[in-house]
Amino acid sequence: MNGTEIIVKRQGFSRLARILLGTTMLAGAAFGAHAQDATGKNEDGDTVLEPIVVEGSTYETEGTGSYATKLISVGDKDTRPLREVPQSTTVLTRERLDDGNFTSLDTAMRKTPGVVVLTNDDGRSSLYSRGFEYDTLYMNGLSTPVSSIYGTQPDMAVVDHVEILRGPSGLFSGAGEPAGAINMRLKQPSDEYKASVNTTIGSWDGKRIEGDVTGPLVKSGRVRGRLVGVLSTKDSWVDTVDNKVAVLYGTVEADITENTTARLSINHTKRDITPFNGLPTLQDGTLLDLDRSTYTGADWNRFENSVTQYIAEIEHKFDDGGHAKVSALYSHVDVNFLYAYASNYAAADGSISATDKMSGNTGGTRWLARDYEQDSISLDAHISRPFNLFGLENNIIAGADYRGSNDTMFTATDIIPGTQNIHNWNSAIPMPVVSYGSPTKTESDQYGIYGQWRIKPFDPLTLIAGGRFSWYEGKSGTSTVDINGEFTPYAGAVYDLTDWLSAYASYTQIFQPQSVLDASGNLLDPRTGEQYEIGLKAELSDSINASLAWFDLKDKNRAVSDPGNTGSYLALGEAHMRGIEFEINGEILPNWEAMLGYTYTDTEFKNTTRAAGSEFYTPEHMVQLFTKYTFDGRGDWTDGLFVGGGVKVFSSFKNISRTAAGGATTINAPGYAVVDLQAGYKFNENVTASLTVNNLFDKKYYERVGGTSVFNFYGEPRSIVFKLGTTF
Repeated sequence: MNGTEIIVKRQGFSRLARILLGTTMLAGAAFGAHAQDATGKNEDGDTVLEPIVVEGSTYETEGTGSYATKLISVGDKDTRPLREVPQSTTVLTRERLDDGNFTSLDTAMRKTPGVVVLTNDDGRSSLYSRGFEYDTLYMNGLSTPVSSIYGTQPDMAVVDHVEILRGPSGLFSGAGEPAGAINMRLKQPSDEYKASVNTTIGSWDGKRIEGDVTGPLVKSGRVRGRLVGVLSTKDSWVDTVDNKVAVLYGTVEADITENTTARLSINHTKRDITPFNGLPTLQDGTLLDLDRSTYTGADWNRFENSVTQYIAEIEHKFDDGGHAKVSALYSHVDVNFLYAYASNYAAADGSISATDKMSGNTGGTRWLARDYEQDSISLDAHISRPFNLFGLENNIIAGADYRGSNDTMFTATDIIPGTQNIHNWNSAIPMPVVSYGSPTKTESDQYGIYGQWRIKPFDPLTLIAGGRFSWYEGKSGTSTVDINGEFTPYAGAVYDLTDWLSAYASYTQIFQPQSVLDASGNLLDPRTGEQYEIGLKAELSDSINASLAWFDLKDKNRAVSDPGNTGSYLALGEAHMRGIEFEINGEILPNWEAMLGYTYTDTEFKNTTRAAGSEFYTPEHMVQLFTKYTFDGRGDWTDGLFVGGGVKVFSSFKNISRTAAGGATTINAPGYAVVDLQAGYKFNENVTASLTVNNLFDKKYYERVGGTSVFNFYGEPRSIVFKLGTTF
């Protein structure tokens, strides 16, 4: 027997019974299903189980054909079983990414449990979890800034799988939002020659082709390479809008010794978009009932960007199971855009009054232009070693990291005079002459040292303690933020109730610097996100993962205006998110894959009536389901046929736009449910075709709400995607 993955085969075992019970309560599912595992009793009445078969396990998900995986690394520096990570996690395997026809990261996150996507152009949407936006992405465990407005999300063609952790992850990241962490495991070279071409066509003249080739570069296989390329173009259900993408990804991996591997990767993405900034509302925040093709921009709207990322890694694996790794990521972002949008809410006439709600006049047209460059770097060096102390199992991770970013932004904005009407928008307005002033330069540097200690005081229990010291410096114009030796604690515990069910608890923190001043001229203390979470994680069978979690997340020290000192701020605001999450994914019956997630979130903002900006209220209830059944083994034409479908259900949600003076406009969006269907056929080992119908019943709904003039987006109408996949 080789490897570490345990596969249990038992007579009379009902996986479906486990899953049905698990949707009510994970603990009940686990114990109820476990009672059905017995295959018989011996003469003494003891339960006798079938032998345990051990097979190899892998961190990569490509080629597994599964929606489940055994191993994860997000929120850690080791690759661990999911049950050993005491926080809510989700993995989108390569099979799930392929079945979903996901392209950019935000298209995948729209169908991911526990995540809310604030829609914009594909590749430019904001990603939220537990009420907060992800402001950093990870590639092979290395951090890189992510920005919705600048469209820096990666294309999914280069990704093996996506790992999502929800809740603060400050131990290994330092400063950031308390949303969590998203890590993308990039596709790795293979020691066997493989090639594939995927061709996709769809609604609104969508066309996409992906090419992927990998294999050994020398006869011994000690040097391997991979090359991925993408060309994509698609119009939109919104008039004038289109989205073009080109991707080139290459990676080379070499075995320096039997236990030491070096890897170099380059990922280059270009986007050329005719952007759309969303619809306005009425003055009081009431959403408009418009044709979903309504466009509130100009014919000359444009967005162009280029993102290039270089990753270098060298890792040594010790014979005792530990490892040491040094890695670096350098990213260069270049963005140029100019686009127009409604300058105000939809009102009665050019005077911008709201007495006649049917008029739809919005005043002039605002435009925004930017020329932006960013150079960022991420460095990490760490070591992980298991050891025994007084007969107890231990593991220590110790490391240091650095994150730095230099940004240069030229920006200009103004209003083109002339009344626009939402019912008869004039996109043929003259293009402004853009004149930039001096640029805004922003720099940030963060150094950190961190450590994590795992110990098993007795066999079923693992205790985890960790801490990080961070040094942060940020400069923007004449403003400087200095934070020295900020300590971020981490604590967790995992208790194995059975060999397939664990209970866990964790306390996590993160901090986010603030650049505003109090009345004494001092910078406000950083915002601090802290979370308590308890839950259960289970391997209901070899290929089914399930989890149930309760979380309590607070974000403190939020800046609000000081009523006694104009232009000054107080750190009095707080956001409080509490909720429950349930998730199950994997092969629930032979040939039947599924991913199901339910999230309940209660959102509360305290002492924030004088806070400038927006407060987004996550839907209280969110359900994500996708399932696929493959016919196989019948020996007739149905072998290779697969059918699938999904449901996305969100309850109502809202956004409150506040001003520092205390004014507020609430925009409420009703809940919605969207159904998708899919059918396909695997003709042989090399050719597969599928047809997907998204939003089968053509549900009309708002997927995002923002302000009274912009950022209110309809969800995608009914659409069709046909994909032909070939391998060689």
